[in-house]
Amino acid sequence: MKYRLFFLSCFVLFGTSSRSQNHTISNTKPAYWQQHVDYKMEIDMDVKNYQYKGKQQLVYTNNSSDVLRRVYYHLYFNAFQPGSEMDVRSLTVPDPDSRIGDRISSLKPDEIGYINVNSLKQDGIDLSYKTVGTVLEVDLANPIQPGEQVTFDMLFDAQVPVQIRRSGRNNKEGVALSMAQWYPKLAEYDFEGWHAHPYIEREFHGVWGNFDVKLTIDKNYVVGGTGYLQNPNEIGHGYETEPIKKTRGKTLTWHFIAPNVHDFTWAADPDYTHDTMQVPNGPLMHFFYKSTMPKEKLENWKNLQPKAVELMQFYSDNIGKYPYDQYSVIQGGDGGMEYAMCTLILGEGTFDGLFGVTAHEMAHTWFQFLLATNESKHYWMDEGFTEYFGELAGSHILNYSFEEKTKSVYDVYRFLAKSGKEQPQTTHADRFNFRQAYSISAYYKGYVFLAQLAYVIGKDNQEKTIKKYFEDFAFTHPVPNDIIRTAEKVSGLELDWYLMDFAQTTNTIDYGVKAFEGNTVTLERIGLMPMPIDLTVTYTDGSTEDFYIPLQMMRGEKPTSATIINDWAWAYPTYTFQSKKPVQSVEIDPSGLMADVDLTNNKM
Repeated sequence: MKYRLFFLSCFVLFGTSSRSQNHTISNTKPAYWQQHVDYKMEIDMDVKNYQYKGKQQLVYTNNSSDVLRRVYYHLYFNAFQPGSEMDVRSLTVPDPDSRIGDRISSLKPDEIGYINVNSLKQDGIDLSYKTVGTVLEVDLANPIQPGEQVTFDMLFDAQVPVQIRRSGRNNKEGVALSMAQWYPKLAEYDFEGWHAHPYIEREFHGVWGNFDVKLTIDKNYVVGGTGYLQNPNEIGHGYETEPIKKTRGKTLTWHFIAPNVHDFTWAADPDYTHDTMQVPNGPLMHFFYKSTMPKEKLENWKNLQPKAVELMQFYSDNIGKYPYDQYSVIQGGDGGMEYAMCTLILGEGTFDGLFGVTAHEMAHTWFQFLLATNESKHYWMDEGFTEYFGELAGSHILNYSFEEKTKSVYDVYRFLAKSGKEQPQTTHADRFNFRQAYSISAYYKGYVFLAQLAYVIGKDNQEKTIKKYFEDFAFTHPVPNDIIRTAEKVSGLELDWYLMDFAQTTNTIDYGVKAFEGNTVTLERIGLMPMPIDLTVTYTDGSTEDFYIPLQMMRGEKPTSATIINDWAWAYPTYTFQSKKPVQSVEIDPSGLMADVDLTNNKM
């Protein structure tokens, strides 16, 4: 067991001075700050009735310059009750998630989820609190001053819901316990204030810190998840490195420590097989999956393991080195979802499906776990960048065309852009009119943002931007301005227009070839969103020439071997230039990386 990561929290809090967001203008205070929390939890899990009791001690450090008079906790399991916001939203949205549907409404008392807080103290003083849906509102005994550290002690009891979404028990693949977002979790407070949003359907935002968790559970259950196991030789189950110590009783207590994470997740089942595989110069990978699956499904899990090692290597090489000593891939039974140092995934599909979900969820380790964006507000940075790198890694490892995959993603974005249902990517994830519009905006338009960035600033600069973004913002909570400012610093170009138009409006790109005659070529801008233009001209003698038309507001050009001609100022709807020879045909963006919504006028 290595403990070097405990010191990263100190580095993160005081060593990130080059940030472009969260500015606190002061001569004495750093430009960026983030809160810190340390959890100690003792959990007693009853696998017969799926109820558990918890003792939680939470040490909270207020690194802001604000005085805090209240705090908030998330009680996510309360969403799985009839009449909850998640239930009602699923019943009223035009296109509900089929995994939820009306299932919450029909849950019986012994099937619902809940977290009941029984007592809460601040530095030994009893507190007044109120449960409001999935949020616990807490009035403090004493305000938390800037720089102050306080201790909260809580006793709670909870029930694991029948698996409906992400968490739960006894899911369709037979996994006994998938324990995600299962404990009272302190809400994040940052430069925008509190993020005590209700759990309606979308994802999460948490405070960076250290976890020390002791889980007591039936001794026949195998547990995998976040953190380093501290007592492997008492536990066994494939963790031990020495002879197992004799234990008495019907339960075992698993002791995990997770340094510098913003969540803690685990899963448990009596039929888990536990395999490991070492990543060269990287973490030890753990795999947990049901031994009771059919033979071909078990073979898929065996075949997945060396490919998962390749995925870990690809992401570490192309984004930034994975900083922990282990990572776990766990059969959880509901799609796939990223968590700290692990993922929970479906386990019984085809090999391609198993690999695909692992590629996506592992990429989330970089985009949302280490680069911990607020998923409710900036989901496209999370899902879109993850989708991009998941497919990029998959294309290298399984040898399929990344270009063809990217083309299909662009086509899905165009469908949304022309559907009349698109909403800006500044829309909160829970407040889309249609689930499909959210999904395309998050996964596909977010993918296009990153792919198209290579068109705007050049592929080499895009790759450097990703690595610099990770280097500067890992272990923090980056916002959209951080990725675009990183791209500006790498490329030397002005790019605020790109973030604004593509991610903060529903403006579309549409450029067309209006006319050409002799040596004269005229282009037109039809859509509202500006772009630089790559252009290929074929001459009447059969030769071709590539041109690059800079966008004036970029204040520069990307690296290119094309002939650079005069800037195009956005407000001018047309642009005319003279070529060297008579023209036979003209094509805008032969690479296909500009997300033009109407390709019919791109070639003449």
